[in-house]
Amino acid sequence: MAIKPMLHPRNQHRDGYDFARLLEATPELEPFVTRNPRGEMTIEFANAEAVRMLNRALLAAHYDVKFWEFPDAYLCPPIPGRVDYIHSLADLLAEDNGGDIPRGDDIKVLDIGTGASLVYPLIGQHEYGWDFTGVDIDQVSIKAARQINDRNDLSISLRHQKNPKNIFRGVIHQRDTFHLTMCNPPFHSSLEQAGKGTERKWRNLGKEPSSKLNFGGQNAELWCPGGEIGFIGRMVEQSVEFAAQCLWFTTLVSKKDNLRTIDRFLSKAGVSETKTVEMAQGQKTSRFVAWTYYSKKQRAL
Repeated sequence: MAIKPMLHPRNQHRDGYDFARLLEATPELEPFVTRNPRGEMTIEFANAEAVRMLNRALLAAHYDVKFWEFPDAYLCPPIPGRVDYIHSLADLLAEDNGGDIPRGDDIKVLDIGTGASLVYPLIGQHEYGWDFTGVDIDQVSIKAARQINDRNDLSISLRHQKNPKNIFRGVIHQRDTFHLTMCNPPFHSSLEQAGKGTERKWRNLGKEPSSKLNFGGQNAELWCPGGEIGFIGRMVEQSVEFAAQCLWFTTLVSKKDNLRTIDRFLSKAGVSETKTVEMAQGQKTSRFVAWTYYSKKQRAL
């Protein structure tokens, strides 16, 4: 199968899915595997159970995740795009480290909205050995993430954000320092808007419009007052308070049109430097924005 040039060069899924390897790691995937018109093995991506099993197999085969269970209604993230974010963050740190990617648990990462699936810490610890702290406002997500951590004998810290209006306040402690913060923010501004977005996804999959998500998702994972731009605005505003404790703040931005407004937020905050990094998987392009209050000289790792 041809290499997908748009995925990150270190992304283990650039060559597509190795179903022989996936089936060896997770035999339970077999009932969901079909053949496309070219005779290649695939799954039905409109089938939520098939998507979950595929992701479980990917994590088992490529990232040594032996246990990955969480409530059905919670977001089941597509793995390749999540992997790209981690590798692109590694490149960001390498720029301040003579081109070498810093590895090991000396590198501290804060994952805002880690979710029940704990996917970013699972990938980041395996690929680079970084030390992760996951944060979520949902107690069920925290409980599920803790079970995944414990059952895989990992050392991911988890913190409950008690105030949904806060991003960093209440979860970054006085003595904490982080090299990176990361976030996949809720991008809808209401439940109604989230439902319309879901219907569009079903149409893109060639199915009848439905409010049921094939990737799941709870309210806090999909929407918040003010949507993506409101969430990121609060994030930038609160980042000022923790400027000395975090080397790079980062967040995914799903809507390109929001970048100009985010630039205004960052300018008002008085950051030292910003970067926008684009990532693409097939026909879809995503991006993250990074900002720091440290100068280039101060950032040398």
